[in-house]
Amino acid sequence: MSLIRLEMEERFLDERLDKYLGEVLADRSRSYVQKLIREGNILVNGRPVKVSYRMEEEDQIEICLPEPEDPEIPAENIPLDILYEDEDVLVVNKPKGMVVHPAAGHRTGTLVNAVLYHCKGRLSGINGVMRPGIVHRIDRDTTGALVVCKNDYAHNHVAEQLKAHTVTRVYTAVVTGVIREEEGTVDAPIGRHPTERKKMAAGVKNGKRAVTHYRVQKRFAGHTLIECRLETGRTHQIRVHMASIRHPLLGDTVYGASKDPWNLRGQALHAGVLGFVHPVTGTYIEVEAPMPEYMKVLLTKL
Repeated sequence: MSLIRLEMEERFLDERLDKYLGEVLADRSRSYVQKLIREGNILVNGRPVKVSYRMEEEDQIEICLPEPEDPEIPAENIPLDILYEDEDVLVVNKPKGMVVHPAAGHRTGTLVNAVLYHCKGRLSGINGVMRPGIVHRIDRDTTGALVVCKNDYAHNHVAEQLKAHTVTRVYTAVVTGVIREEEGTVDAPIGRHPTERKKMAAGVKNGKRAVTHYRVQKRFAGHTLIECRLETGRTHQIRVHMASIRHPLLGDTVYGASKDPWNLRGQALHAGVLGFVHPVTGTYIEVEAPMPEYMKVLLTKL
């Protein structure tokens, strides 16, 4: 169990405790925070309080975070579309609807379950038993290329490239509205949405630098096919950035229209090109994931 001690900041005066802790523990859900409060794992001035407690001056908060239980993740014989593979790395073409790693509500049927079976458990362990081999992620409803590392050396090497923004990542997307300029750049920090904790937002205070370069591929009546090249890799980056310039991705009911008349089952976004320096040979590897069938059909309709 880990212990976190905090002193109330003036800007949170008279704020609900659970909302305040939602800011502090940004990677935890509000329901999880409320559960900690109800179970007495969060004390204010040494005593348990209610979820609705309002923050007062000089409040001292103690948070006891229980050690997470890592359940055994089963290996599953799920077919993989392999774009590249050797002794150190594996690049797969992730299908639409597949979650990358197990989480609440998705313990099976994930990419991790599939690669555990395919690689017979020979995967890097840096990110723990829930995310073996996973260096980066793409959203459940985004298709395309994703690299998996089979050992810790490869994992560290690729992670450093991601940190240095030297990995080539080019996406294909269909956005709503017609983009008039041929190309452009969105340079706006991305962070957790100030009121909707499951969403990200552009231009928020304390957000991390995020840069997306886009180029028009084809214009339709009311929509545009674009290529997006990531300079950084923040959560939901392309989705948030394009929505911030009033061109949300088609099918994105989180950052765009609440209804999807095209029945796309998620945003029209495909990770088409992935390139990186091989961790052992030092050679540059670039793979291309073919455009998924649903996007071909969509473009035909448009």
